[in-house]
Amino acid sequence: MPTARSLTHLLYLHGFRSSPQSAKARLLAQHMATQHPAVHCWCPQLPPSPREAMALLLQGSKDWPRASMAVVGSSLGGFYATNIAEQTGCKAVLLNPAVNPARDLEKYIGEQSCWQDPQEKFFFKPEFVQELRDLSCGALTQPERYLAIIAKGDELLDWRESLVRYAGAHIRLLPGSDHGLSDFALHVPAVMAFLGLPQANSDF
Repeated sequence: MPTARSLTHLLYLHGFRSSPQSAKARLLAQHMATQHPAVHCWCPQLPPSPREAMALLLQGSKDWPRASMAVVGSSLGGFYATNIAEQTGCKAVLLNPAVNPARDLEKYIGEQSCWQDPQEKFFFKPEFVQELRDLSCGALTQPERYLAIIAKGDELLDWRESLVRYAGAHIRLLPGSDHGLSDFALHVPAVMAFLGLPQANSDF
């Protein structure tokens, strides 16, 4: 694992049927722009294909310094973030992460629409399920470099699975909330603290 240095690069990964226009992505981008403008932030639109999504992320971050980068991922983005963290050794913040997306997303094969813009359509192909299986990681090599924010009120994913998957990680278990973490603003200070970013003059 690289020796940690002050954060210089931050990657945000949205969830299934989501986009960089999600409430959490925009809130985090605004916070970083006003509080930590020196940190390079990247929140790409992920292609429906998991294999293509990972290729995009690894290519886009290949020149980033491993010791001073981090990744934040929501739902399916949390699954991808785990893969990135295991490959690079960086810190990862997971927001209601998907533990077994190959199983959970199989029922969504077919045409789908984006939550933020229902007019934006994409097709989730059957082969994408196998691509998700291929991306599954084993046990976490360094669980202490993960922060998982898990809501018991998640209406889509079983929070108990996340607790088991991320055993040994830093866990922030919420008694309520929801899958989208509509109260994400309340947890931004904890995210920043985990990433080693100061909270002076915080807007939260």
